Amino acid sequence: MRRVLAVAIGAAAILASSPANAQAALKPGDHKDPYKSGCGNSARAVRTANISSRVHGTVGTIKLMWSGKCQTNWTEIKVGSSMVGTIHVYTADGRHNSFRFKAGNGGRHWGDMLWGKDMCAWGSAFVQWGGGRGGQNAQGTTSKACG
Repeated sequence: MRRVLAVAIGAAAILASSPANAQAALKPGDHKDPYKSGCGNSARAVRTANISSRVHGTVGTIKLMWSGKCQTNWTEIKVGSSMVGTIHVYTADGRHNSFRFKAGNGGRHWGDMLWGKDMCAWGSAFVQWGGGRGGQNAQGTTSKACG
């Protein structure tokens, strides 16, 4: 019994560490910059929403982007140039990408892509300014887009 268990555990360890198994969840374009890859050049916004704070109201916009050329989605935001935060994109098959951005770039920021052919995707963002004190934070989420 011990020998069978040891063999089964060893086989599971080999499969779990196999490069083919580790890459199985990745899809074409996953976790790549949409503009460095050329996918952003012909992309379009498929969902748009506000980034809002309870205290300050609307402080920016969030867009779920789609590249038909690359079959990928990513999230872009436009906020104040002093804001920092995190941008997310999600796909219905359970993949997710997070991108932390710093102040600057004129307040325009985007995260990396996830392949999204024939599935739903959505984006979210959390932003903060002035150290987040006194309600200086906001968030936004797009609705799902299904293709």
